Amino acid sequence: MNLLISKAVSSGVQIILFALIPFIWWLITARKKMSFFKWIGLKKPSGTKFILWTTGISAAFMLVSLFVLTSLKGIEMATSDFEGLGISALPAIIVYAVFNTALPEEILFRGFILKRIANKFGFAAGNTIQALIFGIVHGIMFFTVTGPVKALLIILFTGIIGWFMGYINEKKSDGSIIPSWIIHSIANIFSGLCSAFLLFA
Repeated sequence: MNLLISKAVSSGVQIILFALIPFIWWLITARKKMSFFKWIGLKKPSGTKFILWTTGISAAFMLVSLFVLTSLKGIEMATSDFEGLGISALPAIIVYAVFNTALPEEILFRGFILKRIANKFGFAAGNTIQALIFGIVHGIMFFTVTGPVKALLIILFTGIIGWFMGYINEKKSDGSIIPSWIIHSIANIFSGLCSAFLLFA
């Protein structure tokens, strides 16, 4: 229960921190045009094409997670809190995956960075830049413990997934970040369960 509470509190802090700059930007530039949630893409996706894309990219992200988890075997990670706890860790894993990591990161990367750059320089530039930053942020965390080669592979793999998540949001879901939030959450739940059941210990 303590772990669940800890993850819930941490999630609230993460969401506030990651949404702060986008919220201030919205207040200054777009408050009179549309709601904050619509502006960042926290809205219902349109159509049904996104369902197939979301399923496919979720499967790809889990395969990437397998590579990353294998590469980082024995290294302290965010999911290490769940190590060996089994099914009892599931509620905390879900809160961690959905609200502590996926939602804040989707707000920042796909909801803010991609949309703002795309509005100025076009989708290709916005999506490539957000994917590159997304990959670098994930790779840099492990640079000193994995070495440059594995860190570069993590940057490459997570960057490619980030690009596809941006593509699904903007091109298949009418700008909604819900599909990438789902994909991201599934991948993080998978990683958390792998740690809880010591699949890569």
